[in-house]
Amino acid sequence: MPAHRPKSSTGSQAYPPAVDRLIASLSRLPGIGARSAERLAFHLLKSEEQDVLGLAAAIADLKKSVRHCSVCYNLTEQDPCPICAGPRRDHERILVVEQPKDLIALEQTGMFQGIYHVLMGRISPLDGVGPEDLTVAALLARLDDPTRNQGVKVREVILGLNPTLEGDGTALFLAEKLLARGVQVTRLARGLPTGWQLEYANRAVLADAIQGRQAMS
Repeated sequence: MPAHRPKSSTGSQAYPPAVDRLIASLSRLPGIGARSAERLAFHLLKSEEQDVLGLAAAIADLKKSVRHCSVCYNLTEQDPCPICAGPRRDHERILVVEQPKDLIALEQTGMFQGIYHVLMGRISPLDGVGPEDLTVAALLARLDDPTRNQGVKVREVILGLNPTLEGDGTALFLAEKLLARGVQVTRLARGLPTGWQLEYANRAVLADAIQGRQAMS
């Protein structure tokens, strides 16, 4: 009498090890539970081999080729990134954002021709995140040493942090550091609702926020 195979969490006979490994890997992705991972795995099994191999190659290439720009910390395949290296960009103005996705949202408006700095987060004492955990030191270094900024002295820093409690706290912390260095400090206009995320705002709202930025005293 053949031995019974172990059952999966769905109650069916266990899948081949390769399928189990794929389901386990997919279920570790954010927002993907065991059931969703199982559906994705079977979708890949039914897909054409070239499509699946293309997806695997794209994921591998992502890890090999994409890195953070050594100047602004945006995601890039070249260092410095095209924005930092762009000769037509206004290097006198830096727009500070929390994450690369915020930079992308603002860049898509086509309204800002300066350069950026990505903090890679925001100050959040409850989560144990302080200024030292962000790229604050790198931002200040760009102001203190123009050679880190295409040899151009920064004259304005625009704080484009999300209008949340932590975002506002981070903005106030940065404003104190920046004003001490004699640069103009502004923030995006409050056309963005409090508690909103930049990545979810439409282009018109973001364009108005850039144009209507306000000085921080």
